[in-house]
Amino acid sequence: MDVLLYANSTPGLYYMAGRQYLSTTSDTGFDHMNATAILQYNGNYTTTDAPLFPEHLPMYMSQAEAFNFTNQIRSLASPEHPVNVPKESEITTRMIITASMNSLYCAPDLGPTCVNISFATSVNNISWVNPTTDSILQAYYRNISNPIYETDFPDQPPTDFNFTAGGTTMSNVLTVQGTKVKVLDYNETVEIVFQGTNVMGGAVNHPMHLHGHSFYVLGFGFGPFDPVKDPKGYNLVDPPYVATFVTPKNGWLTIRFVADNPVYNT
Repeated sequence: MDVLLYANSTPGLYYMAGRQYLSTTSDTGFDHMNATAILQYNGNYTTTDAPLFPEHLPMYMSQAEAFNFTNQIRSLASPEHPVNVPKESEITTRMIITASMNSLYCAPDLGPTCVNISFATSVNNISWVNPTTDSILQAYYRNISNPIYETDFPDQPPTDFNFTAGGTTMSNVLTVQGTKVKVLDYNETVEIVFQGTNVMGGAVNHPMHLHGHSFYVLGFGFGPFDPVKDPKGYNLVDPPYVATFVTPKNGWLTIRFVADNPVYNT
């Protein structure tokens, strides 16, 4: 992350400190060392005071403080760095994509033989599986469709339920594997709402990255996305323009972009 620092304090020595943020349910299994540095002013001055270490650093799993910081990220929105958020009226494709922890079917009938259930992550209840022969791009160039190049990735999750609640039905837990893709026309304006879920208690942050494009982050929040209330809080003035942003644990993220880079990315 690039940051802009205004050096407008009294000349001296100042600590900078950072700490890991974890969205899982346990703060074990990683290095708990803080990252620290000392900022020193140039110039002619005298100081005998040692730099003060920050009295308070957020705890490793403090989601509120992590996203309070994230919510301050903005574009410059200046003449030199203009913001050009696609208008609502220009949107040609709208998608809602859930990110979940699921289980794969281990028997066609899910009967008594279903003992060893394999975990799998999914988007809109489709779990990616690597093709056994050609890649997606090779299948596209060779006009090979099912089961390698399937163009029917859904714009919505298969079922609507309380995405962030703990209890879910078997139809929400079980997922299928596939190599489905979403095909966009050149210069389409796309809006995507990413929705985190708590299926199988697997709620975590989900960093979302878009190959070959940057996108505007219109907003994010917690709980199920409300299509009536939440868009009223979108930032259309100076939203971040990035290639990666995080969908909060048990929350949602809305992005908007123009599909104007027809480069095949892998």
